[in-house]
Formats: sequence, structure tokens, C-alpha cells
Amino acid sequence: MKTITELNEAELEETFSRASGPGGQNVNKVSTRVVLRHLPTNISVTIADSRSQAANRKLARERLLAALQAREVEARSAARQAREKIRRQTAPRPRKVKNRILEAKHHQSARKQERRRLDD
Repeated sequence: MKTITELNEAELEETFSRASGPGGQNVNKVSTRVVLRHLPTNISVTIADSRSQAANRKLARERLLAALQAREVEARSAARQAREKIRRQTAPRPRKVKNRILEAKHHQSARKQERRRLDD
């Protein structure tokens, strides 16, 4: 699987709105909040950290790229875990473990045999 290193601009949807909080007249009048959505995965990032729209756009792209890379790593990890689970389930038991299990079963069986009522 190839690692994502850059974003394809055609797959992005960018919207702007007015941010709230500190920043005075600038944030009240200028649309500085950036919402960036990756269309194929529907992952969205909202940034209103800076008073500058350009800085928020750059930061949104960086965070979206980081989110996509984290998702990719998570998917690879899940696939590896699934392969390992199947390998563990289908692997034969070692002979010593199998003998130990059988010994425990025989021991339990002998205990139950001793509990049986004797017919006179």
C-alpha cells in the first residue's frame, strides 16, 4: 500500500465562514475559519486557529494530510492484526501443549469416575 504524501486538490472541498473568539474586528468581518473536506473519505478538518485565512488554509491541509496518513496506518495495522489472528487460529498446537491438555482431561475424567455410585 502506497503512503499518502500530498493531497490531490481535485478531491478537496473548501468552505470558509466567520470564526469566533479573540481577534476583534478582523474575525467579526472576515471569513477566516476554514473547513476542508476530503471527498473520497469524507474526512473533514475545521481550523480557526489564526486570524489569517491563508494561515488557516495551510494548517487545514497539513492536518488533513496527517489525518489521512493516520487512517492509512490504522488500516494497515488492522489488516496485519487480522492476518495474525487467522495465523494463530489455524496454526497447529505444539505437541507438549496438546499432551498437557489431554493429561488435564484424563485427570478430570478420573475424578469424575471416582464420584460414580457403586452398584451393590
